Formats: sequence, structure tokens, C-alpha cells
Amino acid sequence: MTGEAETQKKNFAQSLTGEINEESVFENAEFESAAKLNAENPVRAEFGLRLSAAMREFGPLCIGIDPHPYILKQWGYTCDAEGAELYSMRMIQASIGKVAAVKFQMPMYECYGSKGFEVLERTLYSARSNNLITIVDCMRGGFVSTLPSVSDTYLKNDSPLCADAITLTPFCGMSSLRGVIDVAMNNGRGVFIASITSNPDGINIQGAVCQQGEYAGHTVASGIVKAVQKLNEGLESMGSVGLVMGATVGKWIKNSDVDTSVFTGPVLSAGYGWQGATAQDLRDIFTGIYDRVLVTVSRSVTAHGPDINKLSDAICATRDEVVSVMHEA
Repeated sequence: MTGEAETQKKNFAQSLTGEINEESVFENAEFESAAKLNAENPVRAEFGLRLSAAMREFGPLCIGIDPHPYILKQWGYTCDAEGAELYSMRMIQASIGKVAAVKFQMPMYECYGSKGFEVLERTLYSARSNNLITIVDCMRGGFVSTLPSVSDTYLKNDSPLCADAITLTPFCGMSSLRGVIDVAMNNGRGVFIASITSNPDGINIQGAVCQQGEYAGHTVASGIVKAVQKLNEGLESMGSVGLVMGATVGKWIKNSDVDTSVFTGPVLSAGYGWQGATAQDLRDIFTGIYDRVLVTVSRSVTAHGPDINKLSDAICATRDEVVSVMHEA
């Protein structure tokens, strides 16, 4: 039995006996060994290095590939797996050589059943083949006993749905994510963990004050940022474990106890443009870390489709705008 399999077996047994407490977001988040692991295994830095290089070459823009029914209708495509594939391939074509990364909204493929997953598989392959960093926005979270399946699906080289990174939610406990994170890093991949999201009522949970544990007295969002930062310790480059942080949270981030300036991993930030975040919001939130922020946009670009030239022009214009803004941050 491999070391990884042995660890998964141990974690599964502990989850059944209740030895792992997943009721607290931070309880048992034993990340102190991350620096040692990172120093011993250079591949754990690979995702951060690749993403950083892509952002330097193409700018800090990520195109969200979200085959929403209203977009498919707007483009004259059918609201089914075929329409989703036509849309996705069009967006990839327009993005090649212009942006650092593309992000796939997994539920918008999942809704078409097995055909939808086949579309996601083919579009992921197309993006990888054209040297685009791929992120599957699946927002997975849960228990130690079930999350290894997520690793097998998206983070291993032999998986047909293999991506460079996925998004995770930590609200079943940071310790529950450790296995997924280690698989990602040990395979040269990364993860982005939700911290301060752009949905308006997210503050009700993320802004709550922790009542116990290491981060008692701090907000949940602050605790997440601190816990994730531990996973990047020992890496001289940009880390491979990132945060999901909305670009629309500027109104309360200064009072949330979150200090983005000390975070060394990448930040995936949605909300700019169509969702209401402005250039000033990006400056306020990400001052001093612009080189680590990957701004994701979708609807402000898809409004110009399906004409490939108009799509490409919109992507380039948005990229240049974000580059200008982030260099002022």
C-alpha cells in the first residue's frame, strides 16, 4: 500500500470513529508540516510557478467559461450539451495566446448529465493542448472519507477530467481538505479555497467571529487566509494554494481582520466588471499583491459573442484594462 493510500485509509477510519472533528472550520488544521513538505518536494511549487509565469506573459486575466442557458440562447445555440460545447470551444479559441487561464463552471456542464461531462472533458483537453492554465470551479468540500474521489477526478495526471487547479470550500473544516491539497501539490497542481466571496450574504458566515480554536476572536475569513498561508510556507515562489476572494468585498474587507498583503499564494478574484466591482475596488483590496491576483471575467466578454473577432477584441481590451489597474495597486 502506498503512503498516500495508507494516509487515506487512516483518515477514513478516523472519520468513521469521530477522531477527526470536522464541525469546526479550523479544528485539527495541522498544517505546521507544510513548510517541511514543500522544502523536500519541489513539485509542490510547480503550479504556482506555472501560473506566475503565465500571468507575467499574458497578464492577470482568467476567462470564465460558463455555458449559462441565457448565453447559449443569446448566441443562437441550443440549451443542451451540444450548445455548451460550441460555446466552450468558441471561448477557448478566442482566449488562446491572450490570457493566463480559463475557468470552467462545472455545474453548468453537470446539468447535462453524462453528455455534459463529456463536453467538459473535451474542452479541458482543448485548453490544455493550447497551453492555457485550466481551473475547474467545482467548489468541492466535505468529509475526509469522500474527498479523495475529488482528487482522483480532477488532480491526477491519468484522469480524463484533469485540471491544473480546482476550487474548494472549507466550511466542513480545513483539515478535511488537507488530503485533496496534498494530492494537488504532489502532482504539480493547485487549489483555490473560498475565503471572502462576492455573493452579497457571504459576509454572514465569512465575517462571523470564531469562538474557539487557534483563530478565536478573528473572523472566519481571516482564519481561512491564515490557515491557507501556512500551506505555502517554505516556497520561495508564489504558492500553489490560493484563495477565492471576491472583487466586490472592498466595503468591508478593511474591517474583516483580513490582511492580503502577507498572503503569498495566488488569489482568484471574481466580480470585476459585470458584477459591479470597479478599478478602485481592485486597488483597495489588492494593494501590494497585484502580481498574485488572477481576475476572472465572463459575462462582460461573452456579451460580444459569438463573433470570434469581437470576442478576441473584448478579451484583449479587458486584459489590458486589468493589467493597467493592477499595476497601480
